Amino acid sequence: MVYLYSTLFKLHMVQYPTLSRMARDYLAIQGSAVPSEQAFSSGGLTATARRNRLSGQIFEALQILKSGYRNGHIRASEQAEAHFSTYVKELADSEVDGDMPALE
Repeated sequence: MVYLYSTLFKLHMVQYPTLSRMARDYLAIQGSAVPSEQAFSSGGLTATARRNRLSGQIFEALQILKSGYRNGHIRASEQAEAHFSTYVKELADSEVDGDMPALE
């Protein structure tokens, strides 16, 4: 961040205007270890002794799902409502046909 206020940076601002704007944008971002620490902590909760036989792909999928729920990208209530309404519709259709749907 100190570089942004240096004489060298000010000299090159005129020569490289686009690069200097990019540098101001990216060099001003403060680094943080919090998100990576949360990911490792979350991974430790998933990779317990009871779940030590999970494949790498399943482990990765679980971590992505947990992150999606935690960050609000996935909402369990919306997913549950969608499955419930589908099941109710199938149940209503099967009562008309006389068939009972198989529970999955």
